[in-house]
This record gives sequence, C-alpha cells and structure tokens, in this order.
Amino acid sequence: MQPKIKSSGRQFSTDNQSSFRFDLPLIAKPIRTRYWRPGDNFLGIIIGAVADSCDDGDIIVVSEKAISVAMGRVVDESKVAPSFMAKFLVRVWTRLLWGYFLGPLCHLNRKTLWRLRQYPIPEGEAHKEIALRYAGFSQSLLHYSEGGIDVTNLPYALAAVPLSDSQEVGRKVLRAIKEACGRDVSVMITDTDKTCSRKGIHITARPRAFGGIKTLGLAAFIVGRVLGWTARATPLAVCDGAFSAEEALTVADVADRARGYGAGRTVWDMARKFRVGLTEVTWDMLDEVRHYPIVIVRKIR
Repeated sequence: MQPKIKSSGRQFSTDNQSSFRFDLPLIAKPIRTRYWRPGDNFLGIIIGAVADSCDDGDIIVVSEKAISVAMGRVVDESKVAPSFMAKFLVRVWTRLLWGYFLGPLCHLNRKTLWRLRQYPIPEGEAHKEIALRYAGFSQSLLHYSEGGIDVTNLPYALAAVPLSDSQEVGRKVLRAIKEACGRDVSVMITDTDKTCSRKGIHITARPRAFGGIKTLGLAAFIVGRVLGWTARATPLAVCDGAFSAEEALTVADVADRARGYGAGRTVWDMARKFRVGLTEVTWDMLDEVRHYPIVIVRKIR
C-alpha cells in the first residue's frame, strides 16, 4: 500500500511513472484553503497550509492564478472599450473560423464548438481587448486563455493576468517555506494551460514556460490537437530542484489532476454551476467552492 501524506483534502496517486523516466512513483495530496482574494497574504496562507504536511524532498506545487489573484493582478473587463480588432476577433475569428474550421480541425468537442459559435459578443469583445493589451495579437488568436489570461474561478467580469516573473515569485515562496518549516523542499508554479509533448519535444501556447518547453502560440495548440500529442499542465517555474522538462511536466500533470477544477473547467461551466450569467458570479459564491491551490507531490520510496 502506498503511504499517504497526512493532511486534509482529497487523495490522488499514481504508481506507474516509468514512461516519464521517473525512478520513483509519485503521490499527490491537494491542500484545501479558503478562496484567495486580491490583497491576501499568499505566503502566509501557503506556510499555514503545508507546515504540518510537507517533508524533505517534497515538491510544493502552487497554482499561478491563485497567486496572481492574491497579488492583485486582475483586471475588470467590464470597464474596457473594445477596439475594432477585438470585435473582429470575436465576430469573425472566434465565431466563424474557430467555430467552423479551426475547432473541428483541432477535434474540439461538440459543446465547445457550440460555445465558440455562440461566443458572447459584448463580454467576448471586452475579453479580446484585454488579451490584445496584455498578451498581444498572436496570443489573442487563441480561443481561450490568451497569453495565460484566465477568467475561470473569478467573479463578475474579472480576469487574472499571469505573473510577469514566476521564477522570482517561486523563490519567495521557497524561502518562506524553508524559513518557517525548516524543510528541504522544491517549489513549482504551474498553469492549467496545456503543453503538448511527443518524443522529447514539448510545445505550448503559454508564454514564459519552464525551460525546455517551446512557446509557439497558436501553432502549438493546433499541432498538439491535430496530431494527438500528449497534453499536460504547464510548469512555469521550478525552484531548488534539478528537473528536466519531462519530469517537471509529469509533476505538473499529477498535481493538476489532483487539484480538480474548482467552480468549473470553463467560465460557462462556472456560470452553469451557480445558475447565473457569465459575469454574475460573486465572491461569496466562489467562497462556497472547495479550492485546492496547493498540491504536495512526493516521490514514494
């Protein structure tokens, strides 16, 4: 029987990592915390959450979006006036090209295709304008999570902007844990946006990914989906640990599957869960959901 990490939360484990070149199997323990809001002391929350659970050699995996929200890296899309390009990206590029050509080409499911064809115009135009401003034109061509910008598990019309230097933030988290807990751990910051892999080649649409992963924007998504490459969550920063890209992707994937999707995998799922409009989810609603922004990953000996 595999050993368990003694802390509250759900349990996920995998005992077959040979295909990922790991010499030891992994076990992951998602750590439940309250929902993080702008201005929260995320370092204090992380320390309090892992102090009694982590051990030497553990990998503390933290959600980038949770940190971004706590650091106040959120924008209100309802206050944005969309440009002509943002309107084009919604009405032509997303609704038509993604809905009827790129979506089927990338084997998107029927529900996703329907959502793209019915992509909300006012909310979508504001979102694309934010994508243009914060991520640039090439990233705005993606049909979701442009440049790592995320609107899921956020209230109203707020969007989380990714960290500008995830490695530096990771180092701060690592120092805080070591000083408070005295444990020899590693820290990883990850994003749910996928990296696609095949025979040692790793490509992603997500900017500023971990070393060894190539950022190719829209091309990475299309190639990965059309050719059926292995898709896993993307590691952004790894602190105090010697990881290859393959090993970092393995840990990120294990943590991502253990964490779950919070209020929903997409903004549509989130709105449906609470039975409200796309921009009508509130902070209080999100407080009711079980959140697991931290996952402890451990190699089993």
